Amino acid sequence: MSFDLKNESDVKEYLDKLGIEYRFGCYSEKKADVCHLLGDYLEGIKKDFDKAGKVYRSNCDDYGYAKSCLKYGNYSFLGKGRASDKGDPVKAYQYYEKGCQLNDPDACLHSGLLLVSKSIPKEMKRDVGKAFQYLTKSCEMNNANACFYLSGMHISGVVKDEFKAKEQELHQQKSAHQKDKPAASASLPTLPEGAYVVERDMQKAFEFAYKACELRNMYACANLSQMYAKGDGIPRDEKKAEKYKQLALEMQDEIKKEQQKLNFQQGLNPT
Repeated sequence: MSFDLKNESDVKEYLDKLGIEYRFGCYSEKKADVCHLLGDYLEGIKKDFDKAGKVYRSNCDDYGYAKSCLKYGNYSFLGKGRASDKGDPVKAYQYYEKGCQLNDPDACLHSGLLLVSKSIPKEMKRDVGKAFQYLTKSCEMNNANACFYLSGMHISGVVKDEFKAKEQELHQQKSAHQKDKPAASASLPTLPEGAYVVERDMQKAFEFAYKACELRNMYACANLSQMYAKGDGIPRDEKKAEKYKQLALEMQDEIKKEQQKLNFQQGLNPT
């Protein structure tokens, strides 16, 4: 049977039949990919977030479907669909982690970002080393944001908690020496070996920024331009600095145009 998707009654009938097909494929044939589509249908078409959340959770727990683990993690984090009365980062992390173990790159990204968050709930332990592993796995699966975050971690380095006070002390000493005796600041003591969870390494920072830029991360392209301009992690190259600057600007323009398009499609608010 063919449907005229310009006809309102035909669209309604089509969507109803689609829902029936998804329910059959999920509940009768027990197909995990169809269960996920059912969750998307309940979320996007029916706007029934309670039922969508239940489908995503069941599909993750019962069938190990990675994308459903990610979706239920998002629901838990936002407190959506009665996944929790309010946002629950602890439950969200459990489902993100499971999704990551099932090789979903976005789930690995969110797992890593939660573990490095400074506003992490007290029930969770901040673990930069583990976060680094999850972000690395996500980047290896070509998640541009994960590659960008890894680049940033290598640019600044990440100090272990027990050395943070010492790091602050050395920073203050360096600032004072640079003000009074700029030439002497280079000879100041540094943190001991093993003080970093992630070592400052501009070459690795460049490599991750390059990959993130290739994957169309605008901020990584901007950083790459700066690295080429300054010769950080890579020999100085003004032409490439300009190339990646222009690429970042092109991406910025694309985002602005897309936003304008979305605003136009939404129409004007009624007065």
